[in-house]
Amino acid sequence: MNWRPALAAAALWSLAAAFPALAQAEDALSNQEIVGRVGDAVFNKHDFSVLDVYMKADYIQHNPLVPQGRAGFRRFFETTFEGVPDWSYALKHIIAEGDFVWAHGTYLGTQSGEWLGIPATGRAFAIDAVDIFRLEDGKLAEHWDVMDIYGLFKQLGVIE
Repeated sequence: MNWRPALAAAALWSLAAAFPALAQAEDALSNQEIVGRVGDAVFNKHDFSVLDVYMKADYIQHNPLVPQGRAGFRRFFETTFEGVPDWSYALKHIIAEGDFVWAHGTYLGTQSGEWLGIPATGRAFAIDAVDIFRLEDGKLAEHWDVMDIYGLFKQLGVIE
């Protein structure tokens, strides 16, 4: 009988018992993974259930169009998804350092209903954005963004 697998398992179990933080670290998500998980759930699946887990109730939003707090974020995007039901996000780059995560990607959709005070245009759009998040205790705490709003308005036909 080969005892090596059993000995290896016992050694790992002993390490985990001796150092509980080691075992917990495997379950903890990195800040980068949290941003990725929230982005995919909310912007691609339109699933807000992750917000209670990964967003602070007093979430600080620096985009003046989006209300403050987790509840304000949810209301804004519920309304957004009504006006742009096929809204999605394609992540291109993501970088993390300490409590900050930078994500660069493209927001895509077709405006089939009123959105941002603009009547339905039926036009598709794709705009690049850089989102910057600060995390605190494994939750999104603060957000800044830079978006191609000129490109969005041009694609929707709001400006020429």
